Amino acid sequence: MRLIIATIKPFKLEEVREALTGIGVRGMMVTEIKGFGSQSGHTEIYRGAEYAVNFVPKVKLELVVPAGMADQVVETIAGTAKTGKIGDGKIFVLDVAQAMRVRTGETNEDAI
Repeated sequence: MRLIIATIKPFKLEEVREALTGIGVRGMMVTEIKGFGSQSGHTEIYRGAEYAVNFVPKVKLELVVPAGMADQVVETIAGTAKTGKIGDGKIFVLDVAQAMRVRTGETNEDAI
């Protein structure tokens, strides 16, 4: 099993969710986050005053999928979330040692 953590632009969330559902992903966790990378924030004008915005809003997706499906999920997220502009996000893939569905007691791949 693999844990896939992806940060994407917020306006791409629904498009990414639909693409993942289309390839058979059955669930994911979504968190609204703020961060910075190459963008290093930006400035905005509010009521005539300029403010530095050091953290950029993003959405973090977390999915656990069977190992054989991980590459397809990564390609789907990357292809769907890409705008070609700075700040498109990052994707990380980690091994998962164990999983359990609390309601039924199912474990590992049966739990996802």
